[in-house]
Amino acid sequence: MRVVMLDAPQELLDERRRLGQDVRDEMWDGVLHMVPPPGDPHQEFGIEFMLVVGPIAKRLGLLPRYETGLFRTDTDYRVPDQMFCRPEQRSKRGAEGADVVLEIRSKDDETYAKIDFYSERGVREMLVAHPEEGRVELLRSVGGRLIPMQPGPDGEHTSEVLGIALRTVDGKLEITWDGGSAVV
Repeated sequence: MRVVMLDAPQELLDERRRLGQDVRDEMWDGVLHMVPPPGDPHQEFGIEFMLVVGPIAKRLGLLPRYETGLFRTDTDYRVPDQMFCRPEQRSKRGAEGADVVLEIRSKDDETYAKIDFYSERGVREMLVAHPEEGRVELLRSVGGRLIPMQPGPDGEHTSEVLGIALRTVDGKLEITWDGGSAVV
């Protein structure tokens, strides 16, 4: 169900904050987007992906972040499911830029509406995960815009930033890197 409220009552916002329901909310040019909590397939995929890719990113000098705000201003930010940023991109409020963002698809989410924002923030690669299908899409910055990349002939996507290859094998996502592999 899609709901549009021209003005949210302060009591509603206070209650969401008190209950911790606002941690994934986003501000799009001053407009509050209340994001529902993710389901179990979303969370399971996210945790498994972070357990595999987080250490790889750290070895490359990137900081793995889970559900951290990526800011343009205090009233314009998005909360990717995961991001991998350089130390100089972080800030007290979250991050001001990222090299890679991961959006895990949920029914009726706004993943694709965030592409231009991520492009403007200098994101080099965006991964869009479909956990129930065990597949990802890869978008790469070309001329400052995130553009969908076609997989190789074997269905494999290669993240140039993270140095990993991703492909679907028997309905699961296989991640390979120099010296290892894992199935998520």
